[in-house]
Amino acid sequence: MHAIELNGSGGPEVMAWGNAPDPVPGHGEVLIEVAAAGMNRADLMQRQGFYPPPPGASEVLGLECSGVIAALGDGVHDWQVGDRVCALLSGGAYAEKVVAPATQLLPVPDGLDLGAAAGLPEVAATVWSNLVMTAGLQSGQLLLIHGGGSGIGTHAIQVARSLGARVAVTAGSAEKLQRCKELGASLLINYKEDDFVAAVRAESSGADVIFDNMGAVYLSRNVDALANFGHLVIIGMQGGVNGELNVAALLRKWGTVHATNVRNRPATGHGSKAEIIAEVNRHLWPLVADGTVAPVIHAELPITEAGEAHRLLESGEAFGKVVLRVQDL
Repeated sequence: MHAIELNGSGGPEVMAWGNAPDPVPGHGEVLIEVAAAGMNRADLMQRQGFYPPPPGASEVLGLECSGVIAALGDGVHDWQVGDRVCALLSGGAYAEKVVAPATQLLPVPDGLDLGAAAGLPEVAATVWSNLVMTAGLQSGQLLLIHGGGSGIGTHAIQVARSLGARVAVTAGSAEKLQRCKELGASLLINYKEDDFVAAVRAESSGADVIFDNMGAVYLSRNVDALANFGHLVIIGMQGGVNGELNVAALLRKWGTVHATNVRNRPATGHGSKAEIIAEVNRHLWPLVADGTVAPVIHAELPITEAGEAHRLLESGEAFGKVVLRVQDL
């Protein structure tokens, strides 16, 4: 099959559309003919040599895809050849074919384009597992999302509003903030001009949940912005890995700090990808099916232009997801 190859680590130029062995589904897995692959910042980090795949995972980039089931491995009974699916992966999406555990598949709702569906599994799993399963976001609470214009941010706004929560977002331009407002955000903070701690405190006693992609650089200020009994959920390290935590400030608020990712979770068991996907399918997917929560796609480029797509994501100009079209199915 064809797949994106990495010629070493570095910039987008190290990627090339080349050849790779055809994958074969094992027990409990399915083979997917890939229509499109969703892009994530983890892909950029892996390309740069900073985020290797988990042991046993494909070396090919890509944590999510959409497509059509081409073959079933032993022990798969809930899916059929020809089903339109999207899949949460540990790697391998930037290719014409990929294998995925059957427990990490979601059905593509009728009427949803496969290109748009490719941008859903990773954000849906990340948002639902962190905001609901970990932080317990509830109706009436205030959620602060850093990077409201990102793929995860645009999805989180819609999920939070569907739960009845109020949403504050940070973004770096008036245009992105306006588009976040259209998705349901009510408190709009330009991080280049405004202090998000002051803005949140002016709105409320603090944020009940903070969804943070920055990491170290925002750690102390995030604690300052928390409400009593609040949850800070860190899912990224765009602002560094080493920060100083004021434990006394956290104690005064009875606060909790969580740091999670999806890619390195176990396949099955407590806190696993299978558990998350089952919860997403049960609670979130009906909202996707009826259009309450919709994929936000900034651009769809052919897989042969993966380098340009990576440059676009790195530029910070994208609002929502960037998707790579592999083939028409």
